[in-house]
Amino acid sequence: MNKALSTTAAAVALTAAATACGSGGGGQGGGDDTIVLGFSQVGAESGWRTANTESIKAAAEEAGIELKFSDAQQQQENQIQAIRSFIQQDVDVIAFSPVVESGWDTVLAEARNAGIPVVLTDRAVETDQEDVYETFLGSDFVEEGRNAGRYVVEEFADSDEDVNIVELQGTTGSAPAIDRKEGFAEVIGEDDKFEIVASQDGDFTRAGGQEVMQAFLGSHDDIDVLYAHNDDMALGAIESIEAAGLEPGEDIKIVSVDGIKDAFQAMADGKINQVVECNPLIGPQLMDLVEQVHAGEEVPERVEVEEGVFGQDQAEEELPNREY
Repeated sequence: MNKALSTTAAAVALTAAATACGSGGGGQGGGDDTIVLGFSQVGAESGWRTANTESIKAAAEEAGIELKFSDAQQQQENQIQAIRSFIQQDVDVIAFSPVVESGWDTVLAEARNAGIPVVLTDRAVETDQEDVYETFLGSDFVEEGRNAGRYVVEEFADSDEDVNIVELQGTTGSAPAIDRKEGFAEVIGEDDKFEIVASQDGDFTRAGGQEVMQAFLGSHDDIDVLYAHNDDMALGAIESIEAAGLEPGEDIKIVSVDGIKDAFQAMADGKINQVVECNPLIGPQLMDLVEQVHAGEEVPERVEVEEGVFGQDQAEEELPNREY
């Protein structure tokens, strides 16, 4: 989407949100005890993100928390604008999943100075400031990368030949892209036969995965493994692999991160070899944390969600359990 259009759309959404919140919530002197939560979401770039958004909205309703929701459309400036709008509206708590790691110091200081506690979800931030957020709720992205690397090492344990790997990275500068790359490189780096011959940003989207994989296939004749930082990019890449007359899961082994239903179906079909789970259904945990920080209670600096690793032999059985 055109950046100007996306920024305009975000501004319209924020104006609508501000109009809708003219009276009521606990953060605006409405007189009741309802907690008002301002939440800024990265966007809707993947099936994972959609499930994450739905979980947060459903959990807020269930908890009786008034949710002011903003979609940043994967633009940091939209997200900063949303957070400033939440500060102006004097919400009780701000939560957000940052588009990228850096560049948040000023707006986080503004929230702190306004006395509004901040909860980070899904993605962390890089900051030298103290006390600008209460807690982080999400996954260990580095460990997810390590788990993907462990699959590759085990899969090619008996091979004496070089193993050529291509990597579909997530959005440049985002915490999951940085950390999943780091964890994967750490594990495969213990053996010289593993080499990442190409690594490029596919922006966590299916279209990005398809486009970048097509370029990889055009530049490299002998690709053994595709490591995708999320399932949507892996699913897009599968289209390009098949269009090139190759068999995904056989000619090119595929490991990806997230655990969406479509990826489990692809695994059941033999097209993906392993999926490292990253659980998006954090809504209930987030609402618990929001209630705790609003009440001034001590919370852990980091709260992690439970996740697993799944192979083709588990795909069929696990498929009905996928909620996203």
